[in-house]
Amino acid sequence: MSGVLDWFGDPANWRGADGVPTLLLQHSLLTAAALVLAVVVGLPAAVWMGHRHQGGAVVVNVANVGRAVPVIALLSLLALGFVGSADLGPFGRAGLATLITLALFALPPIVTSTYVGMTGVDPEIVEAARGMGMSEMRLLRTVELPLALPLVVSGLRLALVQVWATATVAAIVAGPGLGRIITHGYDSDSPSEVISGSIIVAVIALVLEIAMVLVQRAVDPVPAVSR
Repeated sequence: MSGVLDWFGDPANWRGADGVPTLLLQHSLLTAAALVLAVVVGLPAAVWMGHRHQGGAVVVNVANVGRAVPVIALLSLLALGFVGSADLGPFGRAGLATLITLALFALPPIVTSTYVGMTGVDPEIVEAARGMGMSEMRLLRTVELPLALPLVVSGLRLALVQVWATATVAAIVAGPGLGRIITHGYDSDSPSEVISGSIIVAVIALVLEIAMVLVQRAVDPVPAVSR
């Protein structure tokens, strides 16, 4: 632990292109971009399938594929295959391959939780809303989606924390982010650097988890005290 404390106390680790603030910004940008990509692709489809109560087999298959395919293997295949390892602006070397990999990794929790939330809305509430003459789109926007929102946010929470932690794999293909601290520690045979980088990633993941739990509680239309 003394080596870890020395690493955190070394000013050289906190400035320059390889300093923690720069790598943290890169890591955050990579995580946010991958999550937005997954939300744009997966959320509308899951909401609509849940509203229609169709596509359950698709949701299950997406979830299973997401669990079965190793992230590192997928990233390697994309970076060495048709996507390539060219630089992509702030996302660095193999940036497109990394973004696609992380977005695909984020899809299962987003799609599964959203679909379950939409299909789990009380059918009597839905029928009552239809009986009042609500259109399908208004029913979706004002009744089903608000009631499903806690589970939707739960899926986003899982995806965010998983993508944040997994974004360290970008360093394997010489990409940006906090994973560079960990890989550099291994390359230089410095356990304290590996542990320090891991601590930074883990602590921020915990902060993100807590923040998203609070968001999930805030958007819940049925307070816990009324259940």
